[in-house]
Amino acid sequence: MTTSTATRPDGPWFIADERALDFINTLAMAEHSPHDFLQSDEDVLLWLNHAGFAAAAVGEPGELLAAARALRTTIRELVTAKKRGEMLALNALNTWLAQAQSYLQISDDGGKTLSVERKYKLTTPQQVLAPIAENAAYLLAEGEFAYVRQCEHPECTLWFYDKTKAHRRRWCSMALCGNRAKVARFRAKS
Repeated sequence: MTTSTATRPDGPWFIADERALDFINTLAMAEHSPHDFLQSDEDVLLWLNHAGFAAAAVGEPGELLAAARALRTTIRELVTAKKRGEMLALNALNTWLAQAQSYLQISDDGGKTLSVERKYKLTTPQQVLAPIAENAAYLLAEGEFAYVRQCEHPECTLWFYDKTKAHRRRWCSMALCGNRAKVARFRAKS
């Protein structure tokens, strides 16, 4: 699921190589202060659809945004705690997972190819966000956390899953932070 495109030129970015990390990266540092790329229900839906999750507006206005921010906080706290080797408070994520209602659907393309796809019931904000909660659960349970890293740039808060062959990735993105670090080192030498 590697992608390096953004929904807008200024973010949010899909650079983490892991959707749960891309989701927590919707709260990022921009010009020395935190910037939340999720400002409305529409922003949440745009992000979900861009991430490949079928999503539709549900609930009262602002309810999906509030739910997305709450889930993002839960996932960020769990990723940070796991990275530090701390005990994980899983109750909040398990509550999210309990709200998910899904089923498998098999289809064919009119030819000989069959495919199985998980479909989600999308009647509450929690159900709309269920695929992200499930992705986070798999990351926490099965992810190789030695390769889950935070960008080394001192002003960056973005996370990524290092899936490079040598596992030496240091930056959220060369375009965002790697080049800034190179320029800073060059200026320091001059």
